[in-house]
Amino acid sequence: MKDWQDERDDFEIDGGQKLSGSITTNASKNGATHLFAAALVNKGKTTFKNIPRIEEVNRFIEVLKSLGVKIVWTDKHTLTIKPPKTFSVSNINSRATGKIRSALMLIGPLSNRLKSFKLPHIGGCQMGERTITAHRYALEDLGLKISTKENYYHITRSGQVKHEVVMYEASDTATTNAILRAAVLPACAGRPQCTIIDFAQQNYMVLEVCYFLKKLGIKIEGIGTKTLTIEGNPNTNRDIEYANSEDPIEAMLFITAAIMTHSKLKILRAPIDFLKVELLKLEKMGLHYDMSKTYLALNGHTKLVNLTIRPSKLKALHDKIHAQPYPGINTDNLPFFVPIATQAKGRTLIHDWMWEDRAIFFTELNRLGASVRLADPHRVFVDGPSKLKGAQIVCPPALRPAVMLMVAMLGAEGKSILRNVYAIKRGYENILGRLNKIGAKIKILN
Repeated sequence: MKDWQDERDDFEIDGGQKLSGSITTNASKNGATHLFAAALVNKGKTTFKNIPRIEEVNRFIEVLKSLGVKIVWTDKHTLTIKPPKTFSVSNINSRATGKIRSALMLIGPLSNRLKSFKLPHIGGCQMGERTITAHRYALEDLGLKISTKENYYHITRSGQVKHEVVMYEASDTATTNAILRAAVLPACAGRPQCTIIDFAQQNYMVLEVCYFLKKLGIKIEGIGTKTLTIEGNPNTNRDIEYANSEDPIEAMLFITAAIMTHSKLKILRAPIDFLKVELLKLEKMGLHYDMSKTYLALNGHTKLVNLTIRPSKLKALHDKIHAQPYPGINTDNLPFFVPIATQAKGRTLIHDWMWEDRAIFFTELNRLGASVRLADPHRVFVDGPSKLKGAQIVCPPALRPAVMLMVAMLGAEGKSILRNVYAIKRGYENILGRLNKIGAKIKILN
């Protein structure tokens, strides 16, 4: 079996094929990784259902196993997590942490078990400067000291804990880190430690953590708002079962695939609360779609719908399209608007203010015949409609821009080759097979 370190798979995509039928939205990558970190709050056995079999999950499992955590897959998408009685980071898998940014969220729960520890520098998508400032400030307010060394972060307990923490910036992973640290804070002077986290993010993966912790017995008030109040318990020990919910970013991929191929496509189990603004923008661009009544995900909280996307003539919006913290357009969904804009009549301004350099990857669509002009490192002008044609492109070292190119190739006439697709496999399970079942023609070139 080929080691993931050496994977260099390529996709050959025969574009211009009509899609049809229905496709089901898988469980969330980000939800899974945030839940993995949250499981370490529990000293008992945690069973997670609806966990995607993707490379990001595999890397996180490698990190957890290297900490002594017992992880067993009991079904295709179900696993159990049992922390050790005593943690040690001496053998932590630094290669795996170097591939995922989500390992940062281990700081909060590990601080309950270890007075001092080292965490190797983390990796993830390469999209310019990505600091840990929001994590550092929140965790320092919650009694930790983080020193950045050449190859690792050194985390120690400082003792001083603030009652209220204001998040430094809109960060989902930093919010979860703060929540997990607050969840394990011990009682003070005989009273439970209550922590207020203000400017907390309300995105789907953060809510997932809150729902899980509440089921675990951690008292949390304000779930779904910007202000959380958390009563810590460092001795939580329960056997618990929880189901991860569906991925709005994958649902947006399928919406985009239908648009790029001018196809009628039914998308099942789409988490609507995290797609409403995206759908409104698309509706104003001229997209026709139908939506079912809402029903609940297996976690009992997330609202799902079935969407039917219909072939539509699109026009560019007069306003710019930009991401915002929830409930705005999700920053992971913003790249999909670039290929969509290539099919809309007129000029679209897309502003990717959150990430340095990610907008540069958007210009790779020009290799397919698009007209994407870089205004600066954060903004592109897209002129449409453009007739896309097949080309050969190397995947960017970032998940969402890589998938953006793949879905654009579905709508490009002729054959395209997308090289080194590890970035895509980080976040999407069997995406080739699932797209082929609805009419795409994609094969792996080894």
